[in-house]
Parts: sequence; C-alpha cells; structure tokens
Amino acid sequence: MQNIAVVTGASSGIGAATARHLAREGFHVVAAARRADRLADLVKEIGVDNATAVECDVTDDASVAALARAVGEIDGKLTLLVNNAGGAQGLDPVATGAVDDWQWMYDVNVLGTLRVTKALLPALEASGAGTIVTVGSTAAFTVYEGGGGYTAAKHAQNALVGTLRLELSGKPVRVMEIDPGMVRTDEFSLKRFGGDQARADAIYEGVKEPLTADDIADLITFMATRPHHVNIDRLVVRPIAQAAQHKVHREK
Repeated sequence: MQNIAVVTGASSGIGAATARHLAREGFHVVAAARRADRLADLVKEIGVDNATAVECDVTDDASVAALARAVGEIDGKLTLLVNNAGGAQGLDPVATGAVDDWQWMYDVNVLGTLRVTKALLPALEASGAGTIVTVGSTAAFTVYEGGGGYTAAKHAQNALVGTLRLELSGKPVRVMEIDPGMVRTDEFSLKRFGGDQARADAIYEGVKEPLTADDIADLITFMATRPHHVNIDRLVVRPIAQAAQHKVHREK
C-alpha cells in the first residue's frame, strides 16, 4: 500500500519543492494550496500517478475538512503531513502594527497548522507510523525589530508543535519541526512587502548564497524518511552567511 504525504502551501516555494522531493522518494503527494492552477501544473510535472492536487485554504474550516475527505479517497495510507502553509505580512514596529496583518499571520501560521493537524491526525495515527513535519522559522525563537507579528505567530506555532509532541507521547505519530533562517524564494519577501520587488530584493542584497526552497525540501525529506523510532524534534538551518538572526555577512 502506497504511503501518502500531504503538503500544504504546495503551490510555490518550499511547499512545491517538498512535493517534488517526496514524490521522488515514493510518496503519493497530496499538494494542497489555494491556487488551483499552480497545483495543476505541479501535479502534471510530478505525474498524475504520483500526486494529487487539492485546492485548500488552511484558514477555512470547511476547506480543510474537504482536504481530509479527499485524502481519505486515495488508495493508500497517510503517513506524512508537512505543515508548510504560512507567511509574513508587513514589517511594521509594534507601535504602528497593522492588526489585520497580525491577524492574518496568526490565522495562517498557527490556526492553519491547528486546523490541518486536527483534520488529518486520526489517519496519521491509524497508519501506525505517522509523521508530522511543521515548517517554522528561526523567528520561532528570536525576535527582531519590525517582526513582532511574524515572530509572535511563529513562537505560537512552535508552542503548538511542542505541546502536540507531549500529547502524542506513546502514540505512533512523531512530531518534528524545521526552522529555516534566510531562504530566498520567489514569493515570501515579495508578499511580505505587498509586492514591492525592490524591498523584497533588499533583504538578500549582498548575501552570496541564501538558502533555497530545494535546500529546505531536501532536509524535510531527510527528516521524514528516518527510521520511525528517530524523532528530530527541531532542526535549525541557516545559510553560512547568516551566523544569527541579526548577523548576516553581505558582500559589497
């Protein structure tokens, strides 16, 4: 029986890269995201025998419930969930922070992880060898100016993951988290700055080799394919140019 992996936020960036990597490892990948057209292209690339596209908004209860039903209709057993959907919006100080931005970040990063995990946990447990990998961020344990909304959401997401690991102790589901530092993808910073390409590009200016989506996908796949008795609680990864959240080497 084929193992099924669900990847949220799979229409671009880390999610799309992870779907590709997991399919190469033999998983049937359920690629879930809001943009159906991009998912269709991804599934066509991977192959319809190895992937299924499911349009899903992790901020909507009914949409997540539909995702769970779609997974249940696939021939196989769900053994892996990659909670990747998330993002940042804005870089305002707390004093002028936009409540709507903070609300969106909490709803996507924290409540989105909660919704999808709740919906798929019964199937993961029933598989006898389930794995949950949640994509966090170094913002989950380090704050920085202008990042209050995002760091608060990622701290909360980390608390959710840690609590879940305790609550699932003794059950056949391992709970993992990967916390990347500076990753250059097509959309993360662009979305954060409302489509301002110049501001998005400035984040990576002078950084010789920021991490890529494939770097993170490779590590997620590594974590998910360890023997099931091995649980990687937290994997922190940064580019060599980023010694810490605030310490980035930039070439002139």
